[in-house]
Amino acid sequence: MKERIVYLSLVLFFSCTQPAAHKQKEKAETPEQSLRDSMAKYPDSLIFVEDLIQLYRDSNQYNKAISETEKQISRFPANDRLYDILATLYFENEDTTLAASTFEKAFALAPGTHYAISLGTMYAYTANPRALTLMDTLILVNPEMTSEADFIKGLYFSATANYQKAISLFDTCIHERLTFMEAYREKSWALFQLGKYQEALGVINTAITLQNNFEEGYFYKGKYLEKLNRPTEAAEAYQMALLYAPDYEEAQEALNRLEK
Repeated sequence: MKERIVYLSLVLFFSCTQPAAHKQKEKAETPEQSLRDSMAKYPDSLIFVEDLIQLYRDSNQYNKAISETEKQISRFPANDRLYDILATLYFENEDTTLAASTFEKAFALAPGTHYAISLGTMYAYTANPRALTLMDTLILVNPEMTSEADFIKGLYFSATANYQKAISLFDTCIHERLTFMEAYREKSWALFQLGKYQEALGVINTAITLQNNFEEGYFYKGKYLEKLNRPTEAAEAYQMALLYAPDYEEAQEALNRLEK
């Protein structure tokens, strides 16, 4: 769920009670209350529900976002999109187990490519071999998704520490799509796990040469340069990550650590 919140403007009300007018400001209604008012007015619409959940998500109030989504699922138990939103919230809240089981529910309600990719990714991150069988099925049903399926298989093999197999799959993804940035990132990380730090740096450098605003690429470049004992260059890489993504918390933390 990536829709932007539409924040409602705050309105000033004026009243004149005497010839010399006094401006009187009503208490401003919060965006949360405005959205809840709209939800009450249009109870069968999920537009304002999604905006409220996004409001909580944007302010890192994941407990509230999850609670609201669960409440709406109890009202609309056959709505696959709500399960998709809930699974995403679980994942961002670092609960991959609940994320996977919730994506399973979304996929059961609407078995299609989108949910197959999401569910397969969760299986891969949790080292669940069902990632491989699900991706094999996806390729049979939807051959044009082979590159994405191979990427998820690569994630699974990385999660199970079979890094050579993972690298082979990421290479296949890159061969199929030269600008598959996530494949470069994951290949470099697999090389890093094997202790091949210079090779990992070379791969991520290729990625940011192809796409010079790839903020994750600069972050990983910083990590690899640190490992190679090149702290000044690492700091520059983290600064580049922040240039393209000012709210990149991990990059800021890494830069702060180096500048101490």
